[in-house]
Amino acid sequence: MIMKQAINIRLEKDVVQTLDEYAQELDRTRTSLVEKAIELYFDKLDEMIADKRIDNLKAGKTTLIPLEEVFKKAGINV
Repeated sequence: MIMKQAINIRLEKDVVQTLDEYAQELDRTRTSLVEKAIELYFDKLDEMIADKRIDNLKAGKTTLIPLEEVFKKAGINV
């Protein structure tokens, strides 16, 4: 069973109205639509984080550790 936690957010009145219209049209709840929207936005955030990490790597702010070295430090023989 998935545990859910209640949170409170404040949205512009027109956003709530649009949300309600979509919910009614799709026979869904506000909560289900907001959950789906957040899940989809997490994908976008993952892309943004990956881009930032690549930029940091290119700028020399971070370094790569070869996989073989990671395995060696972890005691994994490949």
